[in-house]
Amino acid sequence: MARIRVAVNGFGTIGKRVAEAILKQPDMELVGVVKTKPDYVAKYAVSSGIPLYAPSDRLGAFKEKGIQVEGSLEDLLKKVDVVVDATPGGVGKEYKPIYERFGVKAIFQGGEKPEVAEVSFNTLCNYEEALGKKSVRVVSCNTTGLLRSICSLSKVAKIKKVRATIVRRASDPKEVKRGPINAIVPNPAKLPSHHAVDVKTVLPSLDIATTAVVVPTTLMHVHIVFAELEEGVTRDDVVSILEQTPRILLADAGLGLASTADLVEYARDLGRKRYDIPELVIWLDSVTVLGGREVVWMQAVHQESIVVPENIDAIRAVMEAAKSAEETIRITDRTLGLMNGRVP
Repeated sequence: MARIRVAVNGFGTIGKRVAEAILKQPDMELVGVVKTKPDYVAKYAVSSGIPLYAPSDRLGAFKEKGIQVEGSLEDLLKKVDVVVDATPGGVGKEYKPIYERFGVKAIFQGGEKPEVAEVSFNTLCNYEEALGKKSVRVVSCNTTGLLRSICSLSKVAKIKKVRATIVRRASDPKEVKRGPINAIVPNPAKLPSHHAVDVKTVLPSLDIATTAVVVPTTLMHVHIVFAELEEGVTRDDVVSILEQTPRILLADAGLGLASTADLVEYARDLGRKRYDIPELVIWLDSVTVLGGREVVWMQAVHQESIVVPENIDAIRAVMEAAKSAEETIRITDRTLGLMNGRVP
């Protein structure tokens, strides 16, 4: 069977990670990536052997900098089956008509409004809904983290409601123009936060409310989650299902994994490129069952990489290259080296 031909529009924080993940897939071909700026990242793409394209009105800027491009965005879209739009939030909707004009299926990111795509997506929750769709929106990093744990827990008992507080990193590590530097900022000051709304684009019947604050760190987000269940469960029930769920790691604070800094150092020790942690990390010590029906836990989300596996799965879904979540997870997790269960 022919490999899926994929383009990535945007080669920043998410785009370069998705592009490199595509290169590892046995059933996909990375035809090219699109950059708007002739910068060091564009040179990195070319030096890595990744074909580089640019918007037609930016081709001259690349030529002036001596950076080779293979052609325009339109030239690239003529060659592919799917485009992963990894442009800045809100920009993807502007490209959507172009993708449609070329008959190319599109994967958008969580920075876009849900209306940009036919379905909002998380592999563990609603893979089958995305099969054969023309456009799919992979939800944001925080939403991906919430959905992974919620959909895992729902295998133990039906969830009555979820309440969560999200402690957000202030910016990605490479950003220099965002804060706060010395403050904790309600995000937003008027509650609830948008994260629950985003979760409901995938699980519309779930009773969920979230709050959020932004703190001066760049490493990861942290969530404190309370879930009320319809039936009684034990802590062993919860831990067991979390251990079995792909893309979820249980970290033992007693063994030194007590903070986001520890998790990042562990990823470095593993030799992870850019210290990426595509898995959702749940602190084993935090998992608690109150009164039999309320489950509490704390989890960490690496905002730069957690959505990468879902982007790969979404490509397979729209092309119907894997008929089930289990099938695509098996391929994606093996090729990307993802883990689950207890660590270290």
